[in-house]
Amino acid sequence: QVQLVESGGGLVQPGGSLRLSCAASRSIFSIYHMGWYRQAPGKQRELVAQITSGASTNYADSVKGRFTVSRDNAKNTVYLQMNSLKPEDTAVYYCDARRVFSADDYWGQGTQVTVSS
Repeated sequence: QVQLVESGGGLVQPGGSLRLSCAASRSIFSIYHMGWYRQAPGKQRELVAQITSGASTNYADSVKGRFTVSRDNAKNTVYLQMNSLKPEDTAVYYCDARRVFSADDYWGQGTQVTVSS
């Protein structure tokens, strides 16, 4: 079992920045792909950014050049640095841990990000 706890959401003006954190209950990054997803009201949940067990990263086209995913193995924490935020980035952001070659999949509780003036 893996527990994931997100933090760092909030209200920010357009053009501003936020950094989300996802703390895992134990050391998992070498065998889990970590993803950040978001879900806006009335929309499906979508993948925003991912960092694989091998530390490769990929991003949704809508956030490329603005968001950066990273991890701190010593702290068992994954980050999502979000810059140049836009109103359309408003959503609940979720952290996901998916074990390589396994059906194991864990989600955090979500953190609200609101971009508004």
